[in-house]
Amino acid sequence: MNRQNRFSSVRSNGSLSSLRSVNRKEKCKDFCRKTIAFMCTQVGVGGLIVAYALVGAASFISIETDAKQANITYVDEVKQMRDKYASELYALALKNNAADVNETLWQNQMNIKLLDYQNYLVTMIKKGYDGRTLKQIWSFPAALMFCLSVFSMIGYGNLTPRTEWGKATTIIYATFGIPLYILYFLNMGKVLAKTFRWLYRKLHECSQDPDATTQNRKKIIVPSSACLWVMFFYILLGSAMFSCLERWDFKNAVYFAVTSLCKIGIGDFVPGTSTNETIPFFRFTNTDTQSENHTKLIINFVYILFGMGLVAMCYQLAREDIRVKIKEITEDLELCLEDLRRRLAKCCNGSAKEFDDFHS
Repeated sequence: MNRQNRFSSVRSNGSLSSLRSVNRKEKCKDFCRKTIAFMCTQVGVGGLIVAYALVGAASFISIETDAKQANITYVDEVKQMRDKYASELYALALKNNAADVNETLWQNQMNIKLLDYQNYLVTMIKKGYDGRTLKQIWSFPAALMFCLSVFSMIGYGNLTPRTEWGKATTIIYATFGIPLYILYFLNMGKVLAKTFRWLYRKLHECSQDPDATTQNRKKIIVPSSACLWVMFFYILLGSAMFSCLERWDFKNAVYFAVTSLCKIGIGDFVPGTSTNETIPFFRFTNTDTQSENHTKLIINFVYILFGMGLVAMCYQLAREDIRVKIKEITEDLELCLEDLRRRLAKCCNGSAKEFDDFHS
């Protein structure tokens, strides 16, 4: 009896432990399923794309600003050469600081030195020197914009990885980021399309008779022209904003907004990359140029990310409108063909009757 009790207790303990492990596995699986389901929702995908951009920006900053890669910017080398040429010019000035100096010879010597320095600077600029250090080039807002241009397939090209690890990371980042962006594009389009459709129907109901509106509520479709007007005003808003921030010509600002939202990404105009005058509206000073450029990049990031959602919304609404119009055209075409068939049948029957009457 004691042995049987022991065996039964051991079996019960084993079954309890197995049940606990099974319950833990089920809870873990259930948690994973709920997490994946939430990530596939509109809120989850939006948060995931922002988190993906933030993590990518931090990763690229860590890779591209490595101390071993500091010589890529050639800042120290150019500084040394500048000091060297400045010392040589100063030595020439002291040497020829006399009353009987040959002014023509002195000017030629100075011009030769300046021309040598100019040629040296041109060579270094072609190699990639632009006067900024790696930390200035790969600031967090700039890295954030780089990540956006990669997974949204815009590809401005004004900021590129120069290290081998950076290039490899860009490939991997784009491989996972582009499908995530497509998922965001589709989900964001559905959310904005649903919201805009609701607003359009409310405005339509306010302008119609209540009884007639109740009967025709299901027939209200957002026209494609409304989508075009939404995109027109959004591009106009962005153009005015970038024209004010960057002091661009309005035509150039429109050009930048359209090429960015269409994902062309030529890269000849990018916010936050030019050194313009201060903007009184934001009350920046000359010492705040870097902060000003960072603010512009963040504004551009939000503008393009939300603008891509609007493009997806217009795609959803325009597709629905086009389907309805194609259905209406098909129905009208069927009615026309049916009417034509009846007329042909009537005409043929009349001709046959006349033929029979004539022979009879």
